[in-house]
Amino acid sequence: MTDTSTTRSKQLKLPPLQLGRHTVDVPVVLAPMAGVTNKAFRRLCREYGGGLYVTEMVTARSLVERREEALRIIEHDNDEAIRSIQIYGVDAVNVGKAVRMVVEEDRADHIDLNFGCPAPKVTRLGGGSALPWKTDLFQAIIKTAVEEASRNDVPLTIKMRKGIDDDHLTFMESAKMARDLGVSAIALHGRTMAQHYSGKADWNAIADLREAIPDVPVLGNGDIFSAEDAIAMVEQTGIDGIVVGRGCQGRPWLFGDLQNAFDGSEERFRPGVSEVAEMIYRHAELLVETFGDETKGLREIRKHVAWYFHGYPVGGSLRAKMATVPDLAAFREYLAELDHSIEYPGAAVEGPRGRAGSPKKPHLPHGWLDSRILGDAERLGLVDAELDISGG
Repeated sequence: MTDTSTTRSKQLKLPPLQLGRHTVDVPVVLAPMAGVTNKAFRRLCREYGGGLYVTEMVTARSLVERREEALRIIEHDNDEAIRSIQIYGVDAVNVGKAVRMVVEEDRADHIDLNFGCPAPKVTRLGGGSALPWKTDLFQAIIKTAVEEASRNDVPLTIKMRKGIDDDHLTFMESAKMARDLGVSAIALHGRTMAQHYSGKADWNAIADLREAIPDVPVLGNGDIFSAEDAIAMVEQTGIDGIVVGRGCQGRPWLFGDLQNAFDGSEERFRPGVSEVAEMIYRHAELLVETFGDETKGLREIRKHVAWYFHGYPVGGSLRAKMATVPDLAAFREYLAELDHSIEYPGAAVEGPRGRAGSPKKPHLPHGWLDSRILGDAERLGLVDAELDISGG
C-alpha cells in the first residue's frame, strides 16, 4: 500500500497561471524532455495531478517538412486540456513557418520556444542555450513566432538558462527583450550552459528575474525533486509557477504531491515496490499504444527502469533483465520476480534523478562569443542546426 506520510505543514500558495487566454489551475509545468515527455508519460503524470504538460522538443524545420516523427511528437490525447508543444529553431523564417503551420492546422493551444537546451550537439551549432547570445537572432525568432501565434490567439512562451557561463550571462537582457516582444511567460532554469545539470540551480537568479519582470509570469526550473522543493522555491523566489524536469523521471506521482501541496494537503505518495511495478508496466503499455509497436514501446521503457527503481533494493541481475526487456509478456514476468513486500525506502528514493554529471566546456560555433550580433558566416553555419527531428 502507498505510505501517505505527512510532511511539514506548508503549502504552495499561488494563484492559477494565466497564459494568454488559458488558465492553468495548478501552476506546474512538465518540462519538455527528449525521449521522455511523449503522450504515454504525459498521461501518467496527468492522472496524478493538474498542470501544463509539454511535448518533447521538436525542430521547426522538421515540422515545416512535415516529417512523420515530428508530427508524432506533437500529437496529443483527446483529453489534454491545453495542447502544449515546444519548438526549437535557429532561423526566424523556419520558426515562423512552423508556428504558422501549427496554428493554422490547430495542432496546439500553447507554444513554447526552447532557448535552454545545453546539449553539445545543439549548442555547437548555435542553438538552445547558445542562441540568446546573438541578440538580433533571438529577437527575430521571438518576434516572428509571436506574430504567427497571435493569428489564432495562441500564447507563446520561452524557456531559457542563465547564459553560456558565469562570464556570459544573458537571462536578464533576454527576458526583457522577450517581454517587450509579447511573450506570455518566461521560464528560467537557474543554471548556465556550462553547468549542464551539475551543481545547484541558482534560485537567486530566478528571484532576481521575477523582481525585474513584474508584468509577465516568470516560472522557475531547477532542482525540484519534491513538493517541499517546490514550496521552498516559491518562498525564496516569488515566482508564478514551477517547471519540473528530471525530478519526475520515473516518478509521475510527483505531480500528485504537487497537487496536494497546492490543495494544502500534507499527503505525499510513497509507493512500495508493488505499486512501482504496476506503474512502470502501465507506462510500458501506454508506450506500446503510443508507438503502435510493441518492440518500439519496450525499447523506450528500458531507459525508465533505472529511474523508477532508483533507491529501491532491486537486484542488479533483475535490473539488467528489465533494462533489456523484449516484450510485455517478459516484462510482466520480470516484474513478478520483484519482492512486492518492500515498502517505500524513504530518502534513498528521493533527491536528484538521472546523471547530473560535471560542468562542461561550452560547445559553441567558432568565434560565437566575439560579437552579440550574428555574422554572415555564422548565419550560413546555422543551416545544419535543425537537421534532427528533436533538438534534444
